[in-house]
Amino acid sequence: MHVHIEVDDHGHASLPEPLVAAVSKYFRTDGPRPAVDAVARYYRERQMAAVVFTVDAGTQLRHPPLSSAEIARAAAEHADVLIPFGSVDPRTGAAALDLATRLIEQEGVRGFKFHPTVQGFDPGHEAYAPLWALIERAGLPAIFHTGQTGIGAGLPGGYGLRLGLSNPMLLDPVAADFPDLQIVMAHPSVPWQDEALSVATHKPNTWIDLSGWSPKYFPAALVRHANSVLRHRVLFGTDYPLLTPDRWLRDVAATDLKPDVLPGILKDNAARLLGLAPPVREESP
Repeated sequence: MHVHIEVDDHGHASLPEPLVAAVSKYFRTDGPRPAVDAVARYYRERQMAAVVFTVDAGTQLRHPPLSSAEIARAAAEHADVLIPFGSVDPRTGAAALDLATRLIEQEGVRGFKFHPTVQGFDPGHEAYAPLWALIERAGLPAIFHTGQTGIGAGLPGGYGLRLGLSNPMLLDPVAADFPDLQIVMAHPSVPWQDEALSVATHKPNTWIDLSGWSPKYFPAALVRHANSVLRHRVLFGTDYPLLTPDRWLRDVAATDLKPDVLPGILKDNAARLLGLAPPVREESP
């Protein structure tokens, strides 16, 4: 549920060079940043499907984003393994609504990705309500980065990026005001893991993906909830290429995640979120 396209076929990167270097240092990786075709080959070899996206942060980063339309068209050539999500810059107002509409109606994106810290916006602010309403009407999910980020880590002032914008509690009013909008809180939301679990147990239209961390470092509270009341709304994700599915699957064996919940986490929950399987009845907390 969480694979980044970080470079296009022309070699243009999704982030400015200082941020690419900083995030590589943070994740201790200097591996390649594959384009869509290479990502498709990688996942096809593993007999996996992957949700792919970029992040449009043109306003905040003053850096031209990758084209979500081009990503969606490239993913359509690999529809057996790739599911494209779009991204728009919420700070562009009406232009964001226009682009989101085109991505839905013309490019067939299956959801959207947002990164409040990198894009520099508070998702709960009323200015962005029309965008959430548009996505809700389309019946598509939205993934929001939550918690700590390696982007900007170690740079002066963290490159001006504000971690507090990715507190999952800022998504609570969005989930309250748009109850049919399915919201995925990406990553273990450290240092706000309890906030994420609170939102997820209170708002049934919220989900948690397990990307960006090796499973052996998952907070104990997250594992407990994934094993019980949130077992139907927790999703496998990696943050590839910064964390590989091979490592994630190897390390999950070292966790206390129950064998009977893993099929849901690895595939079944995502299939329901994406409309590929019927809903299930959840237990009360």
